[in-house]
Amino acid sequence: MRNQKRITASTSTAKTCNGKRGLRGLATTGLALVLLAASGGALAQTVSQTGLPLAVEDGGLTWKGITLYGIIDAAVQYETHGAPFNDYFISGGSDIVQKNSNNSVFGVTSNGLSQSRVGLQGSEPLHFLDFSGVFKLETFFNPASGNLTNALKSVTQNNGRSLADQSTNIDSSIAGQIFQQSFVGVSSPTYGTLTFGRQNTTLADLVAKYDPQQVSYAFSVVGLSGTPAGGGDTQDRRLDDSVKYSAKFFDIVHVGLQYKFQNSSAENYSTAGSGEAFTATEVSLGAEYAGASVDAFYTKVKDAVSIGALSATQVTGLPALGYALDNSLSGTISDNQSFGAMASYAFGPATFFGVYEHITYMNPSIKLDPGFDDIGGYTLAYVNNTAYAKADKILQVYWAGARYMVNENLTAAIAYYGEKQNAYATGKDLNCSNTISGACSGNLNALSVSLVYHFTKRFDTYAGAMWSEVTHGLSNGYLETTMIDPAIGFRYSF
Repeated sequence: MRNQKRITASTSTAKTCNGKRGLRGLATTGLALVLLAASGGALAQTVSQTGLPLAVEDGGLTWKGITLYGIIDAAVQYETHGAPFNDYFISGGSDIVQKNSNNSVFGVTSNGLSQSRVGLQGSEPLHFLDFSGVFKLETFFNPASGNLTNALKSVTQNNGRSLADQSTNIDSSIAGQIFQQSFVGVSSPTYGTLTFGRQNTTLADLVAKYDPQQVSYAFSVVGLSGTPAGGGDTQDRRLDDSVKYSAKFFDIVHVGLQYKFQNSSAENYSTAGSGEAFTATEVSLGAEYAGASVDAFYTKVKDAVSIGALSATQVTGLPALGYALDNSLSGTISDNQSFGAMASYAFGPATFFGVYEHITYMNPSIKLDPGFDDIGGYTLAYVNNTAYAKADKILQVYWAGARYMVNENLTAAIAYYGEKQNAYATGKDLNCSNTISGACSGNLNALSVSLVYHFTKRFDTYAGAMWSEVTHGLSNGYLETTMIDPAIGFRYSF
């Protein structure tokens, strides 16, 4: 299942990994010093029920317009069919059924309801109309292990292993970078916000807005899988080198625009630069009125990357290629196009949601060569540029559900998530709808429920479970095809 392969690759040789460790340690130390300095002031930060920090002046951790914020989220989880938990993967467990899902597993996991993070954000009035200068720096980590969240490392740890011997590993845009968001720009309540840097996509913002389970890893397919938010591939859920604009006019109309630059002037684009895509364009337009909200969107991504662990045969060939085992991955390259619509309606204490997204995967317009540097310091040792040579792949993603505020402390949510893949196989497998090939038509179905109880605005507990199933082509090569993942956890936000 492409939407569940979430790992990337990028670097070239072993010396890159050694250099990355030194740089990471220096940057982490620097961030810690900045956070210590910021914490000396008076406080001002609270959290919305989505678990996302918001700068609210409540006497919290704000000093001279700069706010320190964070979330720590850990849980105990059981998976009926899973793989051993991984200290680096975004949630520890796989949460939905994966190819390597095998025996039952039980233990402590991270980030069931919200991604644990520490960040700084700031706003400085510019005394020009109503504009302010803004910035954000945000670091992701796993409380269960204390490691920086690094899904790509979880994949390289499984290079050469059979499915039955693998631990949890899935592709993601979270690849151990010091900062998962790092942008600066200007913002105006009248004219909108314009920012530059590494930041969530416009589509990711919409997915978070219209997901009944608020993009949690443990209870939401579109939270765990960045495929819908990335317009086809999870690495594109966050975009480096991007410029982003968002605005709301007349308290009714909202717009979003984003463009990712290649950021390279080299003539050989197949080996130049690094990142999750060469270029990306995203557009959204919506409106809200009397409790109803709707948004339509379109995205186009060139050279999107979907990675996976190396087979035993590929590992054997690495020395001849000159790549290191601990930072090498295989990658499938495509040009992706998506469009769709999202809607919600608030009625009393209940809010209802419905979403549809249509994604097309095509052969890349620019082929990438082996050795391409992907996000997080990982290398694509093996590259497939012809996965859709004879037919495009179509993936339809849809979900619906509701959130209900039982009282001021307790919130309940229920959601259904579905995916439908077309049959893009050719030859003898043309129009196939069985498990003989991953290019046959197939479906993913998932149903989840959750409860969140707020003891205070900063501390809450949650419980829930998600059932997931894959069929036909989407279950090709799977050890098991179903999973249930009940979890109980605690979350502290500041």
